[in-house]
Amino acid sequence: MNCCFDIDCVACPRLAQFLADLRQQYPHYHNRPVAAFGVEKPRLLVVGLAPGMHGANATSRPFTGDQSGLLLYKTLHRFGFASKPVSEAADDLELIDCSVTNAVKCLPPQNKPVAAEVKACSPFLAAEINCLPSGAVLIALGSIAHDAILRARALKKKDYKFAHNVQHDLGGGLMLIDSYHCSRYNLQTRRLTTEMFEAVFANARTLLSQAEDA
Repeated sequence: MNCCFDIDCVACPRLAQFLADLRQQYPHYHNRPVAAFGVEKPRLLVVGLAPGMHGANATSRPFTGDQSGLLLYKTLHRFGFASKPVSEAADDLELIDCSVTNAVKCLPPQNKPVAAEVKACSPFLAAEINCLPSGAVLIALGSIAHDAILRARALKKKDYKFAHNVQHDLGGGLMLIDSYHCSRYNLQTRRLTTEMFEAVFANARTLLSQAEDA
């Protein structure tokens, strides 16, 4: 799923310089914008924050090779969206009726993009969302991803409050479900548990089944 993706994008000076510096320090890493991973017209689109330093930024695939991806791909596999439960390299599994992307395509310093960088990436996310068929479900991993989806859809934040496992009608036949991010910090502090995360994907499966039956 590479709708309108530009692997050579340098629209954000801070991010472009950061990746240029990292190419010197980690020459074997990807160190470029990271494309979405999955099928071309997915019925489930999972939106994270940004590539991880030693995960997607290294492997070139979202949530691959780092702690955040462990629970995500295990859960995708459990609910029938991935061919395997573990992803460690860019060619070790396939997604089924699903794609995974990030609100910001480049690794930001301290994994914290600024508002202007989220805004600059919005056209890429909007293009990915526009590729979705009617009846599709989006899962936002964290409030920044939630807000980025709303921006991409030209919707007002005040009308769509972020809360774990709460669903929102985005219009155009699309539904959004919010989730706390599956970061190591959230899991260690138990702000997010495996059961809480799985409940989000169970909800997504229910919505997709209902769309099929409609």
